Amino acid sequence: MIRKFNDSLIYIGTDDYSEPKFESQYIIPDGMSYNSWLIKDSKIAIMDSTDSSTSDAWRENLLEALDGAAPDYFIIHHMEPDHSSQISWLLERFPSMVVVASDKAMQMIPQFFPGIALEGRSKAVKEGDILELGKHSLRFFMAPMVHWPEVMMSYEQSEKILFSADAFGKFGGLSHNGFDSDEEQDWSCEASRYYFNIVGKYGGPVQTLLKKLDTVEIASIFPLHGPVLKGELSPYLKLYHTWSSYEVESEGVFVACASIHGNTLKVARKFASMLEEKGVKVAFSDLTSDDQAEAVEDAFRYGTTVLAACSYDAGLFPPAAEFLAHLQDKSWQKRRVGLIENGSWAPSAARVMKEKFSAMKNVTILEPVVTIRSAMKEGDIPALEALRDAVLGD
Repeated sequence: MIRKFNDSLIYIGTDDYSEPKFESQYIIPDGMSYNSWLIKDSKIAIMDSTDSSTSDAWRENLLEALDGAAPDYFIIHHMEPDHSSQISWLLERFPSMVVVASDKAMQMIPQFFPGIALEGRSKAVKEGDILELGKHSLRFFMAPMVHWPEVMMSYEQSEKILFSADAFGKFGGLSHNGFDSDEEQDWSCEASRYYFNIVGKYGGPVQTLLKKLDTVEIASIFPLHGPVLKGELSPYLKLYHTWSSYEVESEGVFVACASIHGNTLKVARKFASMLEEKGVKVAFSDLTSDDQAEAVEDAFRYGTTVLAACSYDAGLFPPAAEFLAHLQDKSWQKRRVGLIENGSWAPSAARVMKEKFSAMKNVTILEPVVTIRSAMKEGDIPALEALRDAVLGD
């Protein structure tokens, strides 16, 4: 179903509530939106398409919005298949339509669509180029590595709208969660899980982009996923600055554990309660059962993470190793970490955790590192208290 932002801007995007995961890895209990727009002016521009899973609905929306007209341009902001899957269909359906994208995107199109014919039907744009549509005009901002190298954004100059590609996106379908920021209940939670797990590695490029955007006045942000952001935009921009500069968002401590038989879990919960008794806000995750993407989000949200994990095959229990791999992949940095290991005969978890954290940028490992032998005992409490005090800075 289409939705008008105004007479010239029509939403033709789709929601998908059938897939349990986005990109085959991120749990999406509230679905996912694939946002696409039609600008109707003297020239008509389609802004992105959709994922193949919702192609039928998107095509219906497009044809309804066109109402018999033919599009002049198809703007590609990002070449990932969840936004570009309809290129071949569009070129076949509308022979006079011109594809507009960055030069790098043009190079990628034949990789996804072998044999596609773009001769005379494509226009590569660069930083600062302007595409005139009539009353509307699009100024292009290149946004390499936010989060692919071909990404660009469009700034519609008359209405001050930023088509922001994957930036400022979030998990969740619009029909369940709100079409715009007036309806949206809590943008930041799923937006941060989305940011840190998908864009988070590329904080430097995001910072570069934010500096570019400071040069224009933005009234609304239209991301490729999630609601339209409008009204007072400074909270969203401020969060993106915090996230992309790897600064701490919230006061508190994140405690994560990976336990085989439950003994390490008991230690982790005991340690969390020791912090809470001191008035500290604690977020907790069982890495063997909870969403790893949420664990990554919380590790970025707070300034200190405490990881409790079992030794396993002279190394580290795999759920903890997976968590550390995610953090390293996403350039986790500028944080403090406390370590609790458990081992029955040759504890090895702390050694591996130290190696992994030491390879990350500006990560401080707190002392003491606590070693539990099989199960927590009264004799282990002083070491846990000492680690708690180190976390508190006492």
